[in-house]
Amino acid sequence: MARILVVEDEKDLQEVLSYNLRQAGHTPLMATAGRDALAAVAEHGPELVLLDLMLPDISGIEICRRLKGNAATKDIPIVMVTAKGDEVDRVVGFELGADDYVVKPYSVRELLLRIEAVLRRAAAPSSSAGDGALVFGKLRVDRGAHRVWVDEEEVTLTALELRLLSTLLERRGRVQSRPALLDDVWRMSGEVTTRTVDTHVKRLREKLGNAGPYIETVRGVGYRFTTAADDTAAIGDGDFEDDEP
Repeated sequence: MARILVVEDEKDLQEVLSYNLRQAGHTPLMATAGRDALAAVAEHGPELVLLDLMLPDISGIEICRRLKGNAATKDIPIVMVTAKGDEVDRVVGFELGADDYVVKPYSVRELLLRIEAVLRRAAAPSSSAGDGALVFGKLRVDRGAHRVWVDEEEVTLTALELRLLSTLLERRGRVQSRPALLDDVWRMSGEVTTRTVDTHVKRLREKLGNAGPYIETVRGVGYRFTTAADDTAAIGDGDFEDDEP
């Protein structure tokens, strides 16, 4: 099982999380402030960090930035916890490389499911290692090298964003429901209510720029990668709106 660093300054919540993580077979490590968290990562090398964004010294966003910007810690999965629920916090966290988020108050059962899903993803061998580049219209994806170009300009994607893009591209023309994407990309049960897919798709489209319209919304169902790159017209922001409440 996994060593999980819980970065949380609420004592009662620390105890609840510690108990439930132990019951699930994990080894919880605790930190109440940002500096303690960075020190604990350096000393113990946890398999996952459960990171509250509201801390008394260094913000969770800054901790995420430091961990993902360090070659020694960039591959440690991070699940963000925020009381705000603001989209800007989620988007910034995902842009920095965070793997998932939960909003307070949350169900401990759902949190454990999310943690298990992120751990499975991190432990799964990459099926794309050594694969050649996929070329589609303005888009070129080299999964083995973890590199993406749009109109010959390189675009920086997180590992999860690359998995999402590769899944949609390989299945172009076929509608992918949110539960299917949760299962195949996040390896999370589709029964867990989440906006994670929509948030990631929105951010991915923004990063892809001129190639963003290749990812189409099928309202009430999910997403589909277009089959006609040359015929894809520019799509306005209104066509990117999520159709789930």
